[in-house]
Parts: sequence; C-alpha cells; structure tokens
Amino acid sequence: MRAIVVHQFGGPEVLSLEDLPDPSPGAGQVLIDNRAAGVNPVDAYIRAGQYVRLPSLPYTPGWDGAGLVAAVGAGVTRFHPGDRVYFSGTAAGRSTGAYASRVICAEHQVHPLPARLSFAQGAAIGVPYATAHRALFGRAAVKAGEIVLVHGASGAVGLAAVQLARAHGCTVIGTAGSDAGLALITAQGVKHAVRHGTPDTVREIQAITGGRGVDAIIEMLANVNLDTDLGLLTVAGRVVVVGNRGRVEIDARQTMAKESAILGMSLWYLTDEQLSDLQVQMAGRFADGTLTPVVGSELPLAEAASAHAKVFGGGTTGKIVLTAT
Repeated sequence: MRAIVVHQFGGPEVLSLEDLPDPSPGAGQVLIDNRAAGVNPVDAYIRAGQYVRLPSLPYTPGWDGAGLVAAVGAGVTRFHPGDRVYFSGTAAGRSTGAYASRVICAEHQVHPLPARLSFAQGAAIGVPYATAHRALFGRAAVKAGEIVLVHGASGAVGLAAVQLARAHGCTVIGTAGSDAGLALITAQGVKHAVRHGTPDTVREIQAITGGRGVDAIIEMLANVNLDTDLGLLTVAGRVVVVGNRGRVEIDARQTMAKESAILGMSLWYLTDEQLSDLQVQMAGRFADGTLTPVVGSELPLAEAASAHAKVFGGGTTGKIVLTAT
C-alpha cells in the first residue's frame, strides 16, 4: 500500500510518500480500502511538532477518511467487505493514520457512508462535524431560536456548524473573508453573511441583531477576535474557542457586565464511545440531506505537502481532501 510517512517533525516537505506492507485486521478491526483522506488543521500542527500531543516517529498523519471495507476481523458484525464507509480515527492511533491507501480501524470508528455522499465528502465528516457538534451542543448548549455567530463559516468546521445550527432552528450569522467564502455560506442558507476583518464587521453584526447581541459564537481565530466577540454577546452569551493561533488581550469586565462565558473545547478529551456517539447522532441527517459536507479541493495523496500548505492559506473554502487512489 501507499502511505504518507513523517520521519521528523518540520515543514510540509517532511511528508514522504512511501510503499508499505498491506496491514491485516485483527479481532474487532476493519480493513478499509481508503479512497479519500480529510486534511485537518491539527494534522499540520502535529506534523510541525507544535501540538500538545505528538505521536512517536515515524508516523502516518490523518484522522478522517472514507472508502470500501476490504476485510473484517473476528467479532466484527456491523460491516462486511464491499460496504461504503467513512471513519474517524484509526486503530493504531496517530502512528498509522488516514493518509494511506489502506487503513485499519476499530469497528466503533467506522460508520456507514450514505449513497448520496461521495468518498471525498465522507472524508470531510469526522473531525469537522464532531467539532461543530461538540462546540454547539456540548459546550455552548445552543437552543432553537437562539442567534449563533459562526466566525470563519466558509471553512470545514464553520460549514458544519452552519448546517447543524440551522437544522436545530437557530438564526445563523456567518463570517467569511472572501467573496467566494461569502457566496458559499449564502448558498448554504446563511441569510446573514458578513465579511470579517473590516471596520464595518461589528456594526453589521450589531445591526442584524438590532443591538440585542448574539447568544453563542463559534470562534475559529480567538487570538484575533475574542475581545470583540465579548462585546457582541447578549446577556448569558457564550463564546466557544475552537481555534487559536496566539495570545490575546481581553477586557474581562465584558464578561462581568453580561455574565457571559468563554468556553474551550477539544475532541481529544472525549472517550471513544462519546466520539462514536456524535457520529451516530448525526447519521440520519447525512442520509436525508440535512447535512452535506462541502469539499473545497481534492489533491492526490502524493501532494500531501501542498494540501498542508493550503490549510492555513487565505481564501480556502470547504474541506481539503487527499484522494488515496
């Protein structure tokens, strides 16, 4: 099989395409003929050695993917060879990840892929939708009828948050930094699309809410937006920090005046059962079309370095996916 292997932490150039022996599934495991792998920002942080949890070297990156079941180990009852599936996580953890043409997963990490979704879309489900679900419902505890502001709504997690919040009956305000991003989130049903990072951004959001403020903010770049976010909240509003790239100074009095909350989140603290349950909760909505992953670009596995360079590039919309075949 072919796989991306990292022998030392560093820039995108350390991502090496290599030929490795085909793996075999053990008891309770599923062997997947992988067709697509999702590229998540955390993959780039880990590759660079800039993450709190680092794998032992060498390792194969990637958490999410989709393909066909090739074989199953003893005790596996939910899947059979030929089934279309997506997965979130691999049996070997981060040492043998999704950037490979064949992947071994524990049975609970594998989920049926609806016929309406492509393999590339399946590879865009795992981390983005689990992150958005956890941020909205596990941390912010949003309720139907509330106003939710999604910063960076044109990215993979942002789009997932938009779809989930709309399906839950929330009013969604989405921000994006480009014309393409604004067009994309508008096409996703966001009635209030605002360009972020301009002198008018705050005024536009305040006007949309009639000065009331928003109930919850899903924040992808806290080091830039957090202090401003606090001023946009209504009483008892919540900011969930999904992404951050540096230190930030805030006026903590803003939290006192509105009894607001700043909440962090990370999927790594959830148990295997909790992670699997997040996907089970969303399964019906992927099948009926309520939730549809948006793939922004597809690159061959050999161009993993280019994919990592694109992750933090300006103007990126939707999910970046590596095609494994």
